[in-house]
Amino acid sequence: MDPEITKQQETNVFHIIGSQNSKRFFYFAQLALRIVVIALSVAGAIIMVTSQQTVSIFGIAMKARYSYSSSFRFNVVADSIVSGLVVLSVILVISLNHPKSNPNNYFYLLLLDLVSVLLLLSGSSAAMAIGYVGRFGQSQTGWIPICDHLARFCDKIMMSIVSSFVAVICLLVLTIMSAHKLKSHTYIHAI
Repeated sequence: MDPEITKQQETNVFHIIGSQNSKRFFYFAQLALRIVVIALSVAGAIIMVTSQQTVSIFGIAMKARYSYSSSFRFNVVADSIVSGLVVLSVILVISLNHPKSNPNNYFYLLLLDLVSVLLLLSGSSAAMAIGYVGRFGQSQTGWIPICDHLARFCDKIMMSIVSSFVAVICLLVLTIMSAHKLKSHTYIHAI
């Protein structure tokens, strides 16, 4: 038996095992991050929807609700839509893990991830802009900060926005992973 052939066979076996482990890691990392995004976006929407507070200042009742701001409502809608899109992407990831799946379908996964990250980033940014004005005011326009009077409301809004931004970061990582997977399959099939 030729020792050169056995070394080549051993190298091929180790390459196949390493490739299977990296595929398995990629699959579970995709699923785990997507589940985290679903949890964070649902939590962000629920926290935002349940944020309300009423205080009395000089005998005048001041009520704050998320629905009074179109930016906060947009953030809730963005969180809800993104959680639905990510559920669809979980189904797509599971179907792409089957051996007979078409690797070109990673393009649709990349498209879902891009739409999700852009939608959630826009909703979170809009909510953060209004939250910033609520917390610090804007002296040029005469808007005073309200968070010193409505601390509980502002804290819940802040938790919702932070949850959404963490989901944006996870979605950005997922988008990069999807693009890498699409690129690696494109090169393999082009050869």
